[in-house]
Amino acid sequence: MTALRMRARDFLSEDELIAVRQRSTWKGVALIAHAWALIIGSIALVAWWPNPLTFLLAVGIIGSRQLGLAILMHDGAHGCLSPDEKTNLTLSQWFCAYPVFAETRAYRRYHLQHHARTQQDDDPDLILSAPFPITKMSYRRKFLRDITGQTGYQQRKAQLLNALGPREWPLAQRAPHFWEKLGPQFAVNAAMFASLAAAGVWWAYPLLWLLPLLTWQMVITRIRNIAEHAVVPDSSDPLRNTRTTHAGFLERLFIAPYYVNYHLEHHLLFYVPCYNLPRVHRILSQSRHADRMEVQPNYAAVLRLATAKPNQQDRPGQLVSSARRARAGAEVGGDQKAGGF
Repeated sequence: MTALRMRARDFLSEDELIAVRQRSTWKGVALIAHAWALIIGSIALVAWWPNPLTFLLAVGIIGSRQLGLAILMHDGAHGCLSPDEKTNLTLSQWFCAYPVFAETRAYRRYHLQHHARTQQDDDPDLILSAPFPITKMSYRRKFLRDITGQTGYQQRKAQLLNALGPREWPLAQRAPHFWEKLGPQFAVNAAMFASLAAAGVWWAYPLLWLLPLLTWQMVITRIRNIAEHAVVPDSSDPLRNTRTTHAGFLERLFIAPYYVNYHLEHHLLFYVPCYNLPRVHRILSQSRHADRMEVQPNYAAVLRLATAKPNQQDRPGQLVSSARRARAGAEVGGDQKAGGF
């Protein structure tokens, strides 16, 4: 199957296209600074007023900003954080990717195939959407694995083992391989731990960095994956094989930061910075293509579509198959598969 193609000039004027393609270094820096300000502010809140409520609030906000850093890394993979490629890569790697154990260049190599072959048999992200719809019971099991850290643990374990290389390799071969795969990520995280320790809040690294990374960030990454490509109406139509989901304030705060919900617009114009995607959405919504667009009112509506399979069809053989697909996704994942986008 071959997906249809749409040209940008099919729905944007020349002036509109020039405007939405503009990339601004200061806007990229501002989004990164916003993410880190919320992370640091959440840690400060728990340090100043430690109780279960502030802790849970901080885990939710920090987990969403960790996803936000992955989203901004994704913008960097498309060259959208700065018009200067060296600046773009520096911002993407050191301030977005490395803190969450990702890597921009490796992500870019596989991710462009996803854009070229969206929802086709050779789409490397098809594994994220193909199992849907599932039953509500199946999703509850997935949610439980995500929120308890099981999914995150399996992904990080696979990532670490891959970085260490085969056991039969000598140390002289394994050490440079590890540095190439995860060295900068560990260095940045060590610097983060040292900074928190110097500030007298060393406990914030395991409790307010690693814990959200392995729990809430996993929950919302799955929700985002579902929203973007699962149960779409037409896998070969670029207006219907990808979905935009409207997001209110709380959804943007806890689930869908930095315009990630405008995924249809991103696939049509993947060279447009994330902060210009709402403008593209407005233009599309006023065009002759508006009725064809796959748009959902919120993430709850998407999850209802994705969990519409009747429970009685969820037989043991299907559960085993679903579990195998989930494990395969985790093992392929790690830092490379920051989850679709």
